Amino acid sequence: MSTLAPLDPLIALAGGLLIGLAAAVLLLFSGRIAGISGMVARAVGIADSGTPRLQALAFVVGLPIGAWLVSASLRQPEVIVTSSIPILVTAGVLVGFGTRMGNGCTSGHGVCGVSRLSPRSLAATVTFMLAGFAIVALARFMVGG
Repeated sequence: MSTLAPLDPLIALAGGLLIGLAAAVLLLFSGRIAGISGMVARAVGIADSGTPRLQALAFVVGLPIGAWLVSASLRQPEVIVTSSIPILVTAGVLVGFGTRMGNGCTSGHGVCGVSRLSPRSLAATVTFMLAGFAIVALARFMVGG
């Protein structure tokens, strides 16, 4: 058990507030939605419109830097990978393909779209959640546990 365990809910709350603050600042100052898949697509050049490319690149580069700063200052969780690398890469590619088909990801639709009461984002978020529940149930049924 972590020595910070009693603080875990506060740390989670602070993280959620920072995500909301970052999304709000981006929307207020640039009029752009903080959707990670759109930012990555724009940063690598597969999207022609949206956030200016340099801003998208800075956003995408800043994500791991911010995560590193937080983990260096708080604690490092124990990460245990229980799947094979090819399966994880395949899953990542499929998620990326799905986010392009759905015109956004959980951050764009789930965080930014739902907070703006966007009907499209509400429908997308419900779909993400139901698909996730179904996949977990199916995996548990097939593998057991």
